[in-house]
Amino acid sequence: QMEDPIQLKEEGNKHFQANDYEKAVQSYTQAIKLNKDKALQAVLYRNRAACFLKKEEYAKAASDASRAIDINASDIKALYRRSQALEKLGKLDQAFKDAQKCATIEPRNKNFQETLRRLGANIQEKVNARGAVPGSQSSIQFSTDSRVQKMFEILLDENSEKEKREKAANNLIVLGREEAGAERIFQNNGVSLLLQLIETKNAELILAAVRTLSGMCTGHKARATAILHYLGIDNICMWMSVDNEEISLAVCNLLQTITDCLLGQGKEEHHGKEEAVVLDTKKDLRMITMRLLDMLVSKKVSGQGRDRALNLLNKNIPRKDLKDQDNSRTIFVIDNGLKKILKVAGQIPELPDCLPLTENTQLTASVLLNKLYDDLRCDPERDNYRVICEEYIKSKIDPQDMDKTLHAVQMVSGVLQGPFDLGNKLLGMKGIMEMMVSLCGSEREIDQLVAVEALIHASTKLSRATFIISNGVTLLKEIYKKTKNEKIKIRALVGLCKLGSAGGTDYGLRQFAEGSTEKLAKQCRKWLCNTSIDARTRKWAVEGMAYLTFDADVKDDFVEDQPALHAMFELAKTSDKTILYSVASALVNCTNSYDTKELVPELVQLAKFSKQHVPEEHPKDKKDFVVKRVKRLLKAGVVSALVCMVKADSAILTDQSKELIARVFLALCEDPKDRGTIVAQGGGKALIPLAVEGTEVGKIKASHALAKIAAISNPDMAFPGERVYEVVRPLVSLLDTERDGLQNYEALLGLTNFSGRSDKLRTKIVKEKALPDIENYMFENHDQLRQAATECMCNLVVNKEVQERFVADGNDRLKLVVLLCGEDDEKVQVAAAGALAMLTAAQKKLCSKMTQVTTQWLEILQRLCLHDNMKVQHRGLVITFNLINADKELAKKLVETELLEILTYIGKQEDDPKKQHILNAARDCLTKFMDYGLIKPLSRA
Repeated sequence: QMEDPIQLKEEGNKHFQANDYEKAVQSYTQAIKLNKDKALQAVLYRNRAACFLKKEEYAKAASDASRAIDINASDIKALYRRSQALEKLGKLDQAFKDAQKCATIEPRNKNFQETLRRLGANIQEKVNARGAVPGSQSSIQFSTDSRVQKMFEILLDENSEKEKREKAANNLIVLGREEAGAERIFQNNGVSLLLQLIETKNAELILAAVRTLSGMCTGHKARATAILHYLGIDNICMWMSVDNEEISLAVCNLLQTITDCLLGQGKEEHHGKEEAVVLDTKKDLRMITMRLLDMLVSKKVSGQGRDRALNLLNKNIPRKDLKDQDNSRTIFVIDNGLKKILKVAGQIPELPDCLPLTENTQLTASVLLNKLYDDLRCDPERDNYRVICEEYIKSKIDPQDMDKTLHAVQMVSGVLQGPFDLGNKLLGMKGIMEMMVSLCGSEREIDQLVAVEALIHASTKLSRATFIISNGVTLLKEIYKKTKNEKIKIRALVGLCKLGSAGGTDYGLRQFAEGSTEKLAKQCRKWLCNTSIDARTRKWAVEGMAYLTFDADVKDDFVEDQPALHAMFELAKTSDKTILYSVASALVNCTNSYDTKELVPELVQLAKFSKQHVPEEHPKDKKDFVVKRVKRLLKAGVVSALVCMVKADSAILTDQSKELIARVFLALCEDPKDRGTIVAQGGGKALIPLAVEGTEVGKIKASHALAKIAAISNPDMAFPGERVYEVVRPLVSLLDTERDGLQNYEALLGLTNFSGRSDKLRTKIVKEKALPDIENYMFENHDQLRQAATECMCNLVVNKEVQERFVADGNDRLKLVVLLCGEDDEKVQVAAAGALAMLTAAQKKLCSKMTQVTTQWLEILQRLCLHDNMKVQHRGLVITFNLINADKELAKKLVETELLEILTYIGKQEDDPKKQHILNAARDCLTKFMDYGLIKPLSRA
């Protein structure tokens, strides 16, 4: 017996995961007796409580959870388990209190909120059933009136203890999320009292008040409208403008909740009389939109506040579905606010008149410009958009005022980062390109900075890049060599890199550095690691590395430089579309996960014969070097960085970036030994959205990476909870003839693993229409595919719906399985015989049907019973027993064949522990024959 409580706890955990709750209880009980550590004791008690819940021994579960709570009063798992046990014991009031404590500790946990709603409803039903008068002693415990009053008294009393105020604030937030609580607060002058809390200027009280208001507005149009008018949109925008990230975000969420209600997108649960109170919401929505647009150009608004306004416009103005014909909100914003958005995009942080900005403000403005442009339905609308942009930019160009002109160039740069086609048209405006090139030659550093950045964005199109190559490369080279300003130097370098990429040649680099990129890459890595340089400038270093890592020597040096890697990973966590794409591009280059064309040997020989240049693979691009780079990246924490990137907002995480990230994940999953590390760091969870949304190539790559993980991992560990069901569809998508053999094979392995876990998973696989595809692969000529498909079917036949499909008339499913039992491939035989054994055991109809599907059935069955492989032999004997057991007439048929002799031969053998299960199976068949009276009892030799 083990005497280490920690080992016993781990043993108990394994038993619990295997659903063996009795053994888990034994392990935890033994650990409790031996343990002396208080913290561990609490864990052991709450774990044993979980076992008792599963065993439906609720009194014991409540007792153990209480013991854990006695040690640690804020043990949220113990509190929730005690709540569950008390609910089952009918002690709803006590269960409610525990659930409320859980919701106070974790206010955003939807599970706790749902439990509170359910318990509250059950308690109210109980009170009503007793005929209790509202406000009487029997119901006062659950009446919210007194609770609301008490909370506000504590919060508004400056002399209240800090702990009491915090508790009251959290309770108020929880109450505001319950419908009954929200209505009580609203009816008892709560909005006015909440406004008083906001006016205290105490950050904690403001947050509590704003979050309570958000809960009260959720899913209730009338209440949301009333709160909007009572607070006033000007006040809401003013609170969102403060230079406090937490408050600004909370107010942004409140305004989003109100907007959802006005648009009818919230969770609308309350209908009837309140609908009659709500007037036309269009006026309120336009008022909100106008105030948000005003915020964009106000100097009183903080950078964070400006970002919130842009994010709200991004989320609520463009249509969610382009099939919806109404884009009036977009047209309204273009007519009333396009110039304001352009003004934000045209800001230059280095100039004194700049509005307060964050590192993401201007990129978010570009995203909004792009979304608005994409939401337009016809050419006249797009022409109107372009004309407004052209006129506004022209109004800013002033040869006598260089700062004003710089704003015009910066605006074009901002549009190029948004609706690129429109930006390209703006570049065609008379003198714009020439102005950019001439500004590069200016002696003012700010002119060079803005112009170089604009040239970089403009050079994405080959036609523009050709113009810049002709006119600006010399200037960029000169700027790089002469300037001492790191911000300008790094932009000049990226400009040269980008020109080379756009032109399909390393023209800029070759002319500048005589083909050598290592020197430039080294400089980029230094910039990456230099934290004294602002993040906006360092992002250009990331973009530089994205271009330079095409060189095999550069990528090998880069992954060796751990500080540079870590610096890049940190930058990837920022909300910047360009950085995210650049990081993903650099990682694709380092892992060689880009597509390569296979060189046909005959064409290579022909090219050499005709003295044409044949590109040769760089030694550092060979498999050994790639594997080493992947290992170094994993060690550096690349998975955590990728997981953060996947969590980015959809406006920042483009479909192209998703595809690049999926490519990297697939490369990282290549070695089975690394897959556990990837799962442990959140890679499995991150791959699911990549497999569902994005480019077709990206979805396939992500699905393949999921298949690699699913093929060898414990699904409960790799994809815990409901997440495992989300993985089924991506795996099924790989069962397509257009996918390659490896993708088919690993998807089948993953589905086999899943189908062996639970019937719920088997049902999900069937619902995703995977069965016909799996059957098709059972016909495949490829041995491994046929084997994998048959093994998958072997697991699936446990499911009743699958069995019914075999029983149904007019299909050859059973015939296929019987014939596969006669294959020469032992692994296929094992799987097919296993499937047949389970089918004939579960469905007696299939026993007689088996004898009709093919004339070879008896020969195949006899071969199974005499097979050298004990697994195959045992399955054959089980099938035989199922046939005998199903029907006496069928048994008569079998007893007249050589099968009786085979069974007798096996059954008479001496007992042998190694094959006792085989001997017993044969003897069971003979015993059944005797029960039918078909043979007489025989003595064993």
